[in-house]
Amino acid sequence: MLDAAHSARHNQLLAALSDEQWERWNTRLEYVDLTLGHVIYEPGDTLGHVYFPTTAIVSILYVMKNGESAEIAIVGNEGVVGVSLFMGGGSTSSRALVQSAGGAYRLSAATMQREFDGAGPVLHLFLHYTQALMTQMVQTAACNKHHSLDQQLCRWLLLSLDRLQGTEMLMTSTLIAHMLGVAEDVAIEGARKLQEAKLIQYQDGCIRVTDRSGLEKRSCECYSVVKKEYDRLLRLPLAALGTPSNYRDAVS
Repeated sequence: MLDAAHSARHNQLLAALSDEQWERWNTRLEYVDLTLGHVIYEPGDTLGHVYFPTTAIVSILYVMKNGESAEIAIVGNEGVVGVSLFMGGGSTSSRALVQSAGGAYRLSAATMQREFDGAGPVLHLFLHYTQALMTQMVQTAACNKHHSLDQQLCRWLLLSLDRLQGTEMLMTSTLIAHMLGVAEDVAIEGARKLQEAKLIQYQDGCIRVTDRSGLEKRSCECYSVVKKEYDRLLRLPLAALGTPSNYRDAVS
């Protein structure tokens, strides 16, 4: 097996599979490198695969007719990209954009659909995950309307940090602007303020979080609402499915 950074079971959903389920999936999973800015799918695309990030982070964006976009959720090693496939949609109305480069494993649509249709433990695990993802989407929409850009940026950084192995992420100001649905100069100014507060260091497209607790204090309640819901919905299924404790510890 590959080292922990690239192992398929560094993804929490894959880590939750029973030995029997893992044996069925193991030979069908394909490792892929996801580069910064790569688009996995566009609105209206028919999905051929679902993606389980291990070290990559993927942003789910709503795209307007005029081409403008705003982030509605992010997916990292806690989840899967492509929930519309097993929820019966087949296609999607959003764009999936790689926010932070890294690895992922993909599984064919046919295999995923067969497992989901089997109505076993996989079904319950992925329904729990989908509910957590919907909570993130709803909270993001509320946050974008009611909270300041400064609070939104803190929330976004904290959610991203939870899905990284370290404290650094490559992120251009253009991508930050797309994530938050603002002009690029506004995104740059937001990052500058956090740097002046000594919460992050931002240089040459690289963000390094230097004071996580400070970001949490500066953020709105939206971050904690989303985190608590993910913890509540996903840790129970992980325990119920008998996930080895070393996997749970490795991906926490």
